[in-house]
Amino acid sequence: MMTEQEHPFAHYVRTLARGKRARRDLTREEAAAAMGMILDGGATDLQTGAFLMSMRVKEETPEELAGFLDASRQRIAPLLPAPLAVDLDWPCYAGKKKHSPWHLLAAWLLACNGRRVLLHGGPEHTPGRLYTDQLLRQRGWPVPATLAQLEEALQQHGIAYAPLSLFSPALHRLLGLRSELGLRSPINSLTRGLNPAGAPVSLQSIFHPAYLDLHAGAARLCDQHRTVVIKGEGGDPEWRPDASNRVVSIFRGETCESQVPASLRRASPTGVAPEQIDQLWQQAETAADDYGTQAVIGTLAVALMAEAGGSDPTAFRQAAEALWQRRDRARLPFHP
Repeated sequence: MMTEQEHPFAHYVRTLARGKRARRDLTREEAAAAMGMILDGGATDLQTGAFLMSMRVKEETPEELAGFLDASRQRIAPLLPAPLAVDLDWPCYAGKKKHSPWHLLAAWLLACNGRRVLLHGGPEHTPGRLYTDQLLRQRGWPVPATLAQLEEALQQHGIAYAPLSLFSPALHRLLGLRSELGLRSPINSLTRGLNPAGAPVSLQSIFHPAYLDLHAGAARLCDQHRTVVIKGEGGDPEWRPDASNRVVSIFRGETCESQVPASLRRASPTGVAPEQIDQLWQQAETAADDYGTQAVIGTLAVALMAEAGGSDPTAFRQAAEALWQRRDRARLPFHP
């Protein structure tokens, strides 16, 4: 009597899901092989869901996340134009709900001062949030549909937004499973660390504090030498001026961290109002206790710190404030 041959992906599901005592973490190599099979369509939908949720319950390790990144980057690299010169990697996958996306003003200001910034994000997976691509489309700013358009936008503006579907349709589909599975999965962590253009500086953000060490550990394993990880407002890379911020940075293989106390009293959520972006940018003077202003300056300080390979964003605050004060108020952010 013939027995059905076991599917090759079953090994990875079994390794993760056979019980608290029998299960184990995947090695970096195993994680890369498993994610490679998923991205290449070598795992069934049932196996993919079981794998992602088993990993979600167990919680991924830095080695596993590094393996996922290895597999993903191998499949992204052939798609990107060469060279796609980018100075700063800016993943923004979380969307905003409580406050307007002030971090986009910081990214815009850096681009106005000679940096080439690549924003990238995924599908709208949580109701009630405003995602970066939605905001940009509302303002008439082009969201590239092709890699050639992406390169053209970077050349013209110094800043561009790349939808995940543009450089990894498979990850785009997997990230969209959030609404179907009801939980985040390792794909949420994976996308933030992708750095699809291989920028020398990466500014990553997480929503849950426990993931700070996971992201920093994976960045170190992947030799991402200038990476900063913070718990950003809402999960996007935005400084929280009304909270104590733990900042983890990786520079030349070394991990450093600092704890920066809140500079403002706890601010009440103001909601997402896209018109606030222009209003804050155009104000001749802004109050020192203004939440939006402090969010922008704090985000700028973190980006400048990452660029310099520092570990304490307060050392870069004066330079960030100077950039903000010198902004060209007539050049409205993300307007065609």
